[in-house]
Amino acid sequence: MIEIKPIRTRRDRNFFLTFPWTIYKGDPLWVPPLLTEKAKVINPAQGLFFKDGLAEFFIAWKNRQPAGTLCLAEDFNNTRTRGFPECMYGFVECIEDFDVFRAMFDHAEKWARSRNMKSLYGPYNLDREDSRGILIDGRDRPPAILCGHHPPYYQKFFERYGFQKNGEDGLAYAIDLDLNNPKLQRLSRLAEQVRKRNPNFTVRGANLKDKEKEIDRITFLQNEGLKHFPGFVPYTRRDIEAMIDPLIELADMDLVLFAEVDGKPAGFFPGVPNFNEVLIHLNGLRHPWDYLRYLKFRNIKPKCLAVKSVVVTPEHWDTGVAILLFDEMAKRAAARGYTWADLSLTGEENPDTWPLAHHMGAVIYKRYRFYKKDI
Repeated sequence: MIEIKPIRTRRDRNFFLTFPWTIYKGDPLWVPPLLTEKAKVINPAQGLFFKDGLAEFFIAWKNRQPAGTLCLAEDFNNTRTRGFPECMYGFVECIEDFDVFRAMFDHAEKWARSRNMKSLYGPYNLDREDSRGILIDGRDRPPAILCGHHPPYYQKFFERYGFQKNGEDGLAYAIDLDLNNPKLQRLSRLAEQVRKRNPNFTVRGANLKDKEKEIDRITFLQNEGLKHFPGFVPYTRRDIEAMIDPLIELADMDLVLFAEVDGKPAGFFPGVPNFNEVLIHLNGLRHPWDYLRYLKFRNIKPKCLAVKSVVVTPEHWDTGVAILLFDEMAKRAAARGYTWADLSLTGEENPDTWPLAHHMGAVIYKRYRFYKKDI
């Protein structure tokens, strides 16, 4: 017997948060999330999503045992942009049993129809950046920070249920940061030409003393740089805060780069240490003794720098601004001991990313897919 029940008690919430350990037990590529942080995300009193959205959380039970989890939500900003409500789903985990998956999304359709919603889209875990999409390809190494990991059967279940690919796949690139690499040396020469031709182009690190205005600049750049994509939903300041705030204590501000033209924002290229290289050892700090793991692994210096966004305003796409950002990031990261960079996630047809990544010798090492189903 399969039942889909909302979480109501502290015990339910604990089942919801810890269920991934059932799915990924023994999977060496899975990076357990920090439970305290995930608990904040789903808590209406603490989660930033709830400032402009609503969400409900469910557990699938089979024969009285937890068999899956699901979040169903409405992002009010998306509703305002579209002109009608859509159901955003996330926190999708399921045992390898399609009957359970079908019961979960039958429930999702019923939930959405009761609210006059037109479709299901996702997965997004109440966040436009963290662990979005379903891993389609790339199971030879763990994911970088803010990227997810899923069993191969998830893709089969989504497509069997009738979901269709929604928009572009999200790609993760890997880039070798050896400055002796001929491709990086060529990039450096191109960047020098851009600097000589455009002395009014500058690249700088982020300024925490000017945090509020920096967030305004990021919001502007994210929206201007990505608005050309079909179906793009503008970022709100809340979205940007949700993306930036957890990373502020982790990031080196000299690796969070802004490009400016005549002092005005023209591009954004943020790099953060890939702390998944530490988190993979900590078991999500699920038990008190896991903190001993933290003492052991906390001083690991990640070898990977994760670059989580590449945006340049349209009027500067062909001016060399992106070349300056890539070159400056490569030099600063290599000087700090990073050996490779993760570039994720970026759309398959992002005009800023693919040409430069290709010329830097980047390889696609993971692919994530977004799914939508009209109801």
